[in-house]
Amino acid sequence: MSSLDPVVLFFILGALAGLARSDLRLPSAIYEFVTMLLLLAIGLKGGVELSRQPLSELAPQMLAVVAMGLLLPLLAYPVLYYIGRLQRADAASIAAHYGSVSVGTYAVVVAYLGSRSIVYEEYMPVFVVLLEMPAIVVGIVLARGWAASHQWRHLAREMFLGKGVVLLSGGLLIGWIAGVDGVQPIGPLFFDLFKGILALFLLEMGLITVSQLGGLRRSGVFLVTFAVVFPLVAATLGGALGWLLGLSAGGTIVLATLAASASYIAVPAAMRMSVPEANPSLSLAAALGVTFPFNIIVGIPLYHSVVARIHATGT
Repeated sequence: MSSLDPVVLFFILGALAGLARSDLRLPSAIYEFVTMLLLLAIGLKGGVELSRQPLSELAPQMLAVVAMGLLLPLLAYPVLYYIGRLQRADAASIAAHYGSVSVGTYAVVVAYLGSRSIVYEEYMPVFVVLLEMPAIVVGIVLARGWAASHQWRHLAREMFLGKGVVLLSGGLLIGWIAGVDGVQPIGPLFFDLFKGILALFLLEMGLITVSQLGGLRRSGVFLVTFAVVFPLVAATLGGALGWLLGLSAGGTIVLATLAASASYIAVPAAMRMSVPEANPSLSLAAALGVTFPFNIIVGIPLYHSVVARIHATGT
């Protein structure tokens, strides 16, 4: 237990409190505020680094990451539909969740690397923003086909103007425009307190995770197995892509973690609007009840270990 990062211990505290049916709860306004700070901090840090990078050099990496975001739900869907025998809408919705990313998981892997002084490409938040959207489009096409084209205008609003995307991309833009010197005055709030903000966020996420366990009991062994095995497959693809793109060991760990994560903010909102017949409890139970805790407790150290060995051998 002592080897776990303190922020992960906050998550475990929240989960244990939830299992014990404690009345512990972060006030909703505080949780919203903490989430906003977290998203803005991630965006700002990425934007500052982006201001140092020629966009022409990043373009190939950005296109490759978008391609991965399109591929992952296409891999998940047949497993869910044909092997899991889920309804088409449910399979498409879950596939979209697993093709997108978890900002909370990204924040944890960044804190994990920082506590171990492992460097990574600081423009990774660009990839977080890019990976939020492709899976949503693929999920809707899988559920409805292109016949749902009359909904694209409303869907575009949800994808580009949803709170999470606005805060991430807005922070990215502000950091890019302001640069290193410009963001220094607000650094104490968004950067110095980042791990404290993340700890409070994970405390609440532990409580929320426990609330989703009922959905897992109803959905059976298959979904639990999928929620562990598919992230491992996705992490392998993300790690391989990071290696092919020439990312550092830290950057490869981050990309593997992003691929392994599952959305629980942007995608649920989009699916609720565009595929209302899908059962949201299945997606959230898998993403929050299994994949999120698996990644932050087991997955990230595992991805680190594998990537470190590969980089050490130079293969």
